[in-house]
Amino acid sequence: MRMTRRDFVKGCALGTSALAVSAMANESILAENRRPNVVLIVGDDHGRGDLGCYGHTAIKTPNLDRLAAEGVRFTNAFCTTASCSPSRSVILSGLYNHANGQYGLQHSYHHFASFDTVLGLPMLLSQGGYRTARIGKYHVAPEAAYKFDVQLPGNERNGVLMADNCRQFIGTDDNRPFFLYFCTADPHRGGGKAADLPYQPDRFGNREKGYPGVEEVTYDPKDVVVPDFLPDIPECRAELAQYSQAVSRVDQGVGRLIEHIKKAGKYENTVVIYISDNGIPFPGAKTTTYEPGINLPCIVRTPWQDKRGITCDAIVNWADLTPTILDFAGAMPRDYEFHGRSFRSLLEHEHVEEWDTTYASHTFHEVTMYYPMRVVRERRFKLIWNIAHGLEYPFASDLWESATWQATIRQKSERYGKRAVEAYLRRPKFELYDLQSDPHEVKNLADDSQYKAELERLQTKLKAFQKRTKDPWVLKWDRE
Repeated sequence: MRMTRRDFVKGCALGTSALAVSAMANESILAENRRPNVVLIVGDDHGRGDLGCYGHTAIKTPNLDRLAAEGVRFTNAFCTTASCSPSRSVILSGLYNHANGQYGLQHSYHHFASFDTVLGLPMLLSQGGYRTARIGKYHVAPEAAYKFDVQLPGNERNGVLMADNCRQFIGTDDNRPFFLYFCTADPHRGGGKAADLPYQPDRFGNREKGYPGVEEVTYDPKDVVVPDFLPDIPECRAELAQYSQAVSRVDQGVGRLIEHIKKAGKYENTVVIYISDNGIPFPGAKTTTYEPGINLPCIVRTPWQDKRGITCDAIVNWADLTPTILDFAGAMPRDYEFHGRSFRSLLEHEHVEEWDTTYASHTFHEVTMYYPMRVVRERRFKLIWNIAHGLEYPFASDLWESATWQATIRQKSERYGKRAVEAYLRRPKFELYDLQSDPHEVKNLADDSQYKAELERLQTKLKAFQKRTKDPWVLKWDRE
């Protein structure tokens, strides 16, 4: 039997005696197991390769690199949809967004929100005896499904200030373990175009006067690394320089937050996880289900690891985060099902069997940007089903307006990185890629008779996933 919100609320209203018993039980568990504090840090539109520890040669991320050196870095970690609100709903529920109801961005005029039956991670941790707080970007609804005990203030572009505002919550004498959800708005686009700079790139939140407490790290466009899926043009280089500066600001916030945890004497009982909600905010990544949009950074540092500074090749995704954190906390609920599973047991293993498949489920970004895609991705093969393949691919407004894409239009370019512009805008019903021989996903094998059996196998696997997770769009197999 699945626990409902009504059951949860009823349980919270049983009276002070029941709460006292619950508190005693929680204190007993804490004394026996020293349940860890958990800090989940979420960057906004931070691509997987854009950290030093993931091999980037230009972007400076010393604090995140140090965190990876103390823990494990996942090389095959995936969001399930490369759009902010839907992805964050998966992070906080353990359910694919086609099932939790957060189909698109949570702005009121889009009217996207999770179902009332969803029991979010902060509520389950509170029920399990944790005190919970969030700071920075939230972007999910309703609050009743994702309710934290405390909302802390802070400028989402200034991770250092955000960290400083967490000190009291971290350092309190309350002996209950804590869960802190720390979400910057960097390196998301924003702040308008830099009219004073060549090629007028988006500012990515950077500003001339900087931010209090932040030592801004700036980048020369000629020194940035242009990934293969982006065009190596001056406009793109100018924007990547701004993006890189915002990434370094995230890194400073992470460093300051860890410093505060250490000063409070709690670092050796704290699990720290760093992820991004989706890929880099450029066409070809964010809002797509191509690798740059969904293959993301995931760093996990626990106090008790024997093996540190290792990589793990298990294929995990953001539906796994809620059950993993609940597993760390000893707060896994009974009779409540998640789509993901805990990867806690994998943290000291570099190669893992039976963690070799992930799925993606994208439907909307903004309400006008309907383009449902369902994906099954294995170690070698990847199948994308473009359910609305008759439509031209819709752009997120900030990506369309970017200097990078506008230059592509203005110059009437036929190619965008490794991909043809036409292929990016107008997609076939199925895209099948061999990631070993074609890591950039440009040679579609769906119509190649040599791969017919592979195509049918993955179609069957994808349909089974949709049925298992109660995806309403599974009807499209039979009705269109």
